[in-house]
Amino acid sequence: MSADLIASGIARTLILPPFSLFLLMAAGWILHRWWPRLGRMVSGTALALLFISCTVIGAGFLVRPLENLTTPLVSSTDTRAQAIVVLAAGRLQQAAEYGGKDIPDYVALARLRYAAKLQHETGLPILVSGGDDLSRGARISKADAMASALREDFVAPVKWIEGSSRNTAENAVFSARILLRDGVSRILLVTDAMHMPRARMAFAKTGLDVVAAPTMFLGARSTNPLDFLPSSEGLRRTYYAIHEWAGILWYWARYDG
Repeated sequence: MSADLIASGIARTLILPPFSLFLLMAAGWILHRWWPRLGRMVSGTALALLFISCTVIGAGFLVRPLENLTTPLVSSTDTRAQAIVVLAAGRLQQAAEYGGKDIPDYVALARLRYAAKLQHETGLPILVSGGDDLSRGARISKADAMASALREDFVAPVKWIEGSSRNTAENAVFSARILLRDGVSRILLVTDAMHMPRARMAFAKTGLDVVAAPTMFLGARSTNPLDFLPSSEGLRRTYYAIHEWAGILWYWARYDG
């Protein structure tokens, strides 16, 4: 694994919940030795934030504003797009039920399902984008695994495979090189609704004309009593939303600031 991937992974762990909140609790415990009142306040705040972060209702305060930065695609037939670009998410390595093949995870599958729907409606060619550090044991790139799923499971042809990118910025740069070389300048971009604002920022910088085609809107649903209780899903949504807000700020500071 490359040094920059290790560094970014450590930074993510330190900044995002729950580890960042555990660090805050530890800081409160240390402060308690010299300033008991301040220490209790810091630890109590960290515990309260951890509880809120683990609830779906708490995550919604971060998820909904993020998803409101994009809108669902109303119609796929009048976009004037020339291609569909679908971005990778995670993957499951050596899936036993698929003969030991690497396969897309459930987040990637949701994106692929929507990309296949758009392809069936429009007939547009698909580009899949997503690589990985193969030194971590992966046998093929995420893009290759996505292409197999589209062809075999969703009966959707894939024209281009971009399997070198390690993040959203590289997704955009490497995909644009392929598409612009083949005369494609306007695309339907498929990714999660929470990821779309940052992805659209990155792709717009490459010279491609982007039509957002987001999927997996998590914030727009009715509330039930269980949403007020801590759950792994609540923490996952909070983690994802904070990751995307931090990414948007980073992209803005790097490219537009």
